[in-house]
Amino acid sequence: MFQSSNPDNANTPKQQPAPLPEYQFEPVRHILLGSLTAIRNTITLLHKLNYAEPNDWSKPLPTGRPNEVMAILTKKIRVD
Repeated sequence: MFQSSNPDNANTPKQQPAPLPEYQFEPVRHILLGSLTAIRNTITLLHKLNYAEPNDWSKPLPTGRPNEVMAILTKKIRVD
């Protein structure tokens, strides 16, 4: 077992770490609508801004409108 080489530390009580604050989180859904190129560019930009990983988005889904797809991201946001 490890023993302290400093006798002054022998009777010093160990400090407990400060308790971590408890935060509340709520889900937020982001929906992108646009051309496939516009959706991919926006997802890339949000990744560069450290907001979301590209793999966190849904695959582009057709909306039924010409040249329009939709991508969805659900992210948990801290609320105080």
